[in-house]
Amino acid sequence: MIEHRPFAKLGQMRLDWLDANYHFSFANYYDPARMGWGALRVWNDDVIAPETGFPPHPHDNMEIITYVRRGALSHRDSMGNEGVTEAGDVQVMSAGRGVRHSEYNKGGEPTHSFQIWIQPSEADGEPFWANAKFPKDDRAGKLVVLASGRDEDKAAGALPIRQDARLIAATLQPGQSVTHTLPASRGAYLVAAAGSVDVKGANGAAPVTLAERDAAAIAREPEFTITAREAAEIVMVDTV
Repeated sequence: MIEHRPFAKLGQMRLDWLDANYHFSFANYYDPARMGWGALRVWNDDVIAPETGFPPHPHDNMEIITYVRRGALSHRDSMGNEGVTEAGDVQVMSAGRGVRHSEYNKGGEPTHSFQIWIQPSEADGEPFWANAKFPKDDRAGKLVVLASGRDEDKAAGALPIRQDARLIAATLQPGQSVTHTLPASRGAYLVAAAGSVDVKGANGAAPVTLAERDAAAIAREPEFTITAREAAEIVMVDTV
């Protein structure tokens, strides 16, 4: 099953400083059919105006991943961490038993980011924060794990999270393909961060075409292939 979720049909919130688009129920958007995808609970597609951002606010018991598509975000939290995450890079904040943080766009252009929340496998852990650079050239034509709860992925450089889930990305040239296997107990949620792609399962059905910022919710597909229709960047969560 590959379900197309067009960007135009996402939940929306418009403020003078924030253009937010919700893949799942969040804030003022509620759809009982879209409460998450496995352990994946939130995927927000945010555009943050220059010199604005999210003031300090609390979280607990959530793995919060930020993937910056364009621009940069400046982070500060109650643990004493400060850092800047730039386009193509990732930050992880495991909220654990509780943390406060702020995220600001201190640049002169809008920042485009994905905010991804994953429910942890354990509650009330020690909170932590980390960010890392993931050069797009390093994932050219291949799927690369950027954040994961698996020891082998963390040993290879993925940022840690407290769940058997993986944030995966690739950059593709026109006509280039990558294939991902998906055990029956897992699902995947795939977003075209840039460009457009075709997503085809193994059962012979016609491919599903994703325009930029569209998503596909994928389950019961032993494997699926993503083919770029133009230069493209994809971001995906594979989760229990």
